[in-house]
Amino acid sequence: MNNKFSKTVYYAGAILISLWFGASGICELTKNPVVWDITVKLGYPPHFIYILGIAKISGIILLLIPNRLLRLKEWVFAGIFFDIIFAFLSKMAVLGFPATVDAIIAFTIISVTYMQYRKLYPAIYANSKR
Repeated sequence: MNNKFSKTVYYAGAILISLWFGASGICELTKNPVVWDITVKLGYPPHFIYILGIAKISGIILLLIPNRLLRLKEWVFAGIFFDIIFAFLSKMAVLGFPATVDAIIAFTIISVTYMQYRKLYPAIYANSKR
């Protein structure tokens, strides 16, 4: 795969995830019943929902900044993975498997996006000389 393809897939995935998590984060911060009620039903306390909303909005802003803050983007990807995994497990435990479809789709999108990110920005480790 060439670099142009990797960039296209990465930015398409980053935009999709940003729209998804941005909408979710805004819903959490504005106490929108569509997201808020499900999250409360899953057993999460209100203060956690607000923190999650702030983290999502902050993360997608970082994710969309091109060619900058690459190490912080690693943390954003990790946070998104954790969010999706916890959402999947919580929904599975409380609401059942059919409620996890969104988490499965999000996990697939973020996995492909992260693989392309790694192709575009391979991890470079400094050699330590002793």
